[in-house]
Amino acid sequence: MATTYTAFTKLSEKGRAEALGEAMEDLDPAPHGVGVFEIEDGSGTWEVGGYFTEAPNEIELALLAAGFGATAFVVSEVPDTDWVDKVRRELTPVEAGRFFVYGSHDADKIPDGAEPLLIEAAMAFGTGHHGTTLGCLKALDHLAQNGFVGKSVSDIGCGTAVLAMGAARIWSDTVIASDIDEVAVEVAEANVRANDLQEKVMCVEAAGFGHPDLAARAPYDLVFANILKQPLIDLAPDMAKNIATGGYAILSGILTRQAQDVVDVYQGQGFDLYKKDVNGDWVTLILTKP
Repeated sequence: MATTYTAFTKLSEKGRAEALGEAMEDLDPAPHGVGVFEIEDGSGTWEVGGYFTEAPNEIELALLAAGFGATAFVVSEVPDTDWVDKVRRELTPVEAGRFFVYGSHDADKIPDGAEPLLIEAAMAFGTGHHGTTLGCLKALDHLAQNGFVGKSVSDIGCGTAVLAMGAARIWSDTVIASDIDEVAVEVAEANVRANDLQEKVMCVEAAGFGHPDLAARAPYDLVFANILKQPLIDLAPDMAKNIATGGYAILSGILTRQAQDVVDVYQGQGFDLYKKDVNGDWVTLILTKP
């Protein structure tokens, strides 16, 4: 396997971070991919990173950092690793209520009576191991255990579509899963096929509810959104418009110290807090629209 490299820097303004990310595309050698992320610690700091299949030009990186007022890039060599094999060895099955999330290498471990959700090791983001996904699956199971039946369900920011598939496993109506990232949608579609749920889960590329197929199915009686604090806050008005009276929102991607901020915003949009579940540093909220 070829040696790969990463280069990361930080700065304190979103606009400059995005501009720096764009400028990195013109480096020689060019990065294989660039990401711009807000660090979710309340500091307002943004991280810009590049992934390189050749050693990056550190002089060019230093000039870029200086030009955009960023910290010096930290360049690291990524060890040669068969990541799929590594994930397969370390990715143990997860039980969340009735749901059993597993890789194909653990297909012989599915408990009797469980609802199985297959996520392959190569598509392991959002498997149930992270506290946010685990919390959402447990929240789904809690609602179902208490008699709720989802007839119109969407999964916003679906990742692997594990939440959409969980809902499709227990209810008969079609679930729509969306993600802003084209690759995530492709991963979601592959997982849906692997679970033989292509007749019950539709995957679309969209930001929030911004897709005709999402609009056509509104209002929803259940919406998942396992993203991050600020996107959840930004999404609150659209949640209020797209969730039916008596419906539920299952929200996660929220650190414990951020939970009240999210609750306050959603209460301002007419939601009530139904249940809060803590998994490690992460919180899952079930909100209802009375």
